[in-house]
This record gives sequence, structure tokens and C-alpha cells, in this order.
Amino acid sequence: MAEVTAEMIARGRFAGEGARERRRMASRMREARERLTSSGAGNVRFDVELLRLHARSRRAAILPQGLLSLAVAAMTAHWLPATLVGIWLALAFSSLGLGGGLALRFLKHDKTEQNPRQWKTRFVLAAAIDGSAWAAFALLIRGVPSPWATAFAMVVLMLAGAIHTVVEAFVPEAVTAALIPNAMAMILYLRPRGFVDPNASLTLLVCATLFYFGALARRIYAGQIRTLGIQAEKDSLIAELEQAKANSDEARRRAEEASLAKSRFLATMSHELRTPLNAILGFSEVMKGELFGPHSVEAYRDYSSDIHSSGQHLLMLINEILDLSRVEAGRYELKEEPVSLAAVIEDCRHLLTLRAKKRGVLLSEIIEPDMPRIWADERAVRQIALNLLTNGIKFTPQGGQVTVKSGWTMAGGQYFSVRDTGPGIPEEEIPVIMSSFGRGSMAQKNADEGTGLGLPIVKGLVELHGGTFTLRSKLREGTEVIVIFPPERVMAALPQLGPAAGSPNSGKRGAA
Repeated sequence: MAEVTAEMIARGRFAGEGARERRRMASRMREARERLTSSGAGNVRFDVELLRLHARSRRAAILPQGLLSLAVAAMTAHWLPATLVGIWLALAFSSLGLGGGLALRFLKHDKTEQNPRQWKTRFVLAAAIDGSAWAAFALLIRGVPSPWATAFAMVVLMLAGAIHTVVEAFVPEAVTAALIPNAMAMILYLRPRGFVDPNASLTLLVCATLFYFGALARRIYAGQIRTLGIQAEKDSLIAELEQAKANSDEARRRAEEASLAKSRFLATMSHELRTPLNAILGFSEVMKGELFGPHSVEAYRDYSSDIHSSGQHLLMLINEILDLSRVEAGRYELKEEPVSLAAVIEDCRHLLTLRAKKRGVLLSEIIEPDMPRIWADERAVRQIALNLLTNGIKFTPQGGQVTVKSGWTMAGGQYFSVRDTGPGIPEEEIPVIMSSFGRGSMAQKNADEGTGLGLPIVKGLVELHGGTFTLRSKLREGTEVIVIFPPERVMAALPQLGPAAGSPNSGKRGAA
């Protein structure tokens, strides 16, 4: 379990930095690749997507542009012979069919089988032919003497320019190829003679409008590039999240396997260790007590005492490890019953009084009277109190004091605290001593006995009761540990019994 935990911590520590570094490297490689292989001013990653957007726009414009061509031909028939109008309409439909056919063919191909440069060249040529077809309309109506024809030609070319701007916007070269023939046709159509000619103003207006259409197409193109970039970044982040999730799932699977292996190991070794350990404790106690006669060598009695105390320490260690493993695995079953918190604390204090006197530590208590019982596991509560009192006595120097308090919380729950006048714990070491097998620097300097499991077990048992565990400590001021049981655990007093004839307890109140 420790190896898995270390691996997960290492992954968590470097995951963010590694992800950022991968994104930076990917961005640099992408930019270098784009500079080498991108066609034109575009982005090679998006060339195919832009061409597909262009093809969809061209396909969608077939019907509107065809209807516009029919409407223009019908209105032009008032000024020109039907033959000329039919020829122009055939040219317009041919250019429209060429662009639409290329779009449909492009959309049918798979993305991996498409060559962006070749298709872009085809679309640019199709746009140039389509623009030339509309430019031919201006030259066709050029000989009509009516002033309405001039206005009509300008409107038609403006509409054609607007359509090309919207349809060809995703390929800027196609916009330019479509608008240049329109501009040249209007210049030839109007043929200004000096700046005082009214046609000069119209020519400038048309050229400015077509230039605006080109700039608008560029803005649409740039906006689409940004949109595709955001989409690509989102896809990349989703891929990284999926990879991170896969790594997390794998780490979790390994952790679960390690936890299962630990549980199996503890279940097996618990029996395998306790069986010979019981024999060691029993026979060493017999030898220490010299039940079958005195030892011929006095040192054997001391050796027997050492063996017995070491066996007891080992048994305590095994029990603590098993308790902690059950708490962490959520398999610790509480045997709940009414428990007097004050009575448990008093028993534990009385049990440890002799140890406190040997170390020269004053052990005092402040217990609020008449507190009702709580619904809890008495063995767990007793273990919590013993662990905290033992720690307080162990780390308090001679002449110090350990104070036990118990009372009500503001929320209606019950608490007890253990405060000592020891050296205190540095703030940065609190997470260490709260971890399994964690020991502070003070415990290591003093070489005190302990496995580093007492506080984690206490915290786990308190949380199993739905309570809270708080540790406060300052250097050279001491340490205070507070355990709070929630109001739901407090058993309220029973209601007063009604008078009963002949009952000796009538009128008295019962307490839970």
C-alpha cells in the first residue's frame, strides 16, 4: 500500500507540470509544422475543415444563386434580346454547376483522402469563373442606353459580390478571384473620364464596396480560424482528461488490489502471529513467576521479564494495526450501547494515575456533572480516552500537568479534551503525526515508545461515531486534543413516569 501511495503522490505532484509541458511542446511542434506545410496564410490543421465549410456554403448557395440568376435574366430581357440573355444564363448556370459539383465531390471524399492544396486551387478557379460570369453580365448590358440599366447593373454586381463574400469567405483566395472580375467589369462599364465625371464617383463607390466585401471576408475567415482553434484546444484537453482519467483508474485499481492484498495479509498474519505469540506470553509469564521453581541463574528472571514485556508490546502493535486497517476499510463494527462519557474518562484517569505519578505528572480532571449517556461503542470510547491520556502523560515533562475536561458543546453534543503542558508540536508536523506510523521530532528525540498509530486510530473511531477530532498545539505551550460527539449521540432524559399505586418508584425520573 505504501508503494502505491508513493506512486500516486508522485503522479499528483508532477501531473500538472507534465501536462503543461506537453501542451507547450505540442504547440511548438504544431506551429513549426504549420510554417513548413501550411498552404497560404491559413493553418494546415484547419485547411481541410475550412474547405469543407466552403464546400457546404457553396452547396447551400446553389438554389439561391440559381434563383437570382433567373430573376436577373428575366429583368434583363426587357432591354436585351432573349438569345443574349439565354447565353448569359447558360454561362451563369454552368459556372454555378461547376462550383456546386466540385463542392459535392469534395464532401463525398473522406478527409484522409483529400489533398487541401489541389482542392483549394480548384475552388479558386471555380470562383474566378463564377465571378467572370457575373462580370460578363455588366459587359452584356453595357450597350443599353437607359440610366436604369446602369443602376440595375450596379445592384446586380453588388449582390453578386455579397454572395461571393459569404460563400467564399472560408477560402480568401476564392473571394479575391471572384471579386476582381466584378471590379474590372464595373470599371470598364462606367469608363470615367476624369474626376469631374459622375461615373468616377460611382466607380470609386463600387471599388470601395468590393474592397469592403474583401475585408469582411477576411474577418469571417479569421473568426472561423479562432473558432476552429478553440475547438481543437477543447478536443486536446478532452483527450488529456481522458488520458488522466485512464491513469487515475489504473492507479485506483492498483490501490484497490494493494488494499485487498493488505487485508488478506493482515487476516492471515493475525492468526499466524497471535498463535505463537500467546505461547511466548504464557511461557514467559510462567518463567518470570518461577512457578516450577527458582532459576539457577538470577539473570534468567530478568530475561523472562524482557521476553514477556516485548511480547506484550508486539501484541499491542498487532492489535493497533488490525484496528487501523478495519477503520480505514470501513469494516470496524460499532457495538453501540448507552455509555457514560464521564464514567469512562474517570476509569481511564484512575487507570493511568500510577503511570502519571511515576513520571511526576499531575493528572487532573474537570467533569461537568449530571451529563446524560451517549449512544456509542464503549470499547471505542475507552480506547480513545486511553490513547489521548497516554500521549499526554508520555510527552509531558516532569512537574507538568495533564488536564481532562468533559462537558456540553454549544450545539448540544458532548465533548472531552486532553490538554498537556508539554513542549508542543510544530505546525508543519501535525499532518505527519496524524498519518499512519507518523512520529514527530519530539518523539524521535526522546526515543519514546510508540508506533505512530494512536492518533490515526482515535481520529478514525471518532469519525465512525459521526464526531469531530481537533488537535491544537503551540511550541513551548503544550497540546490540546478535543473530541466532540454530535447531539444525535446524546440520549435525552426519559419523561416523568405517571403515579402508580403501590409503586415505590412513582414520581421519580429515569435517565438514559
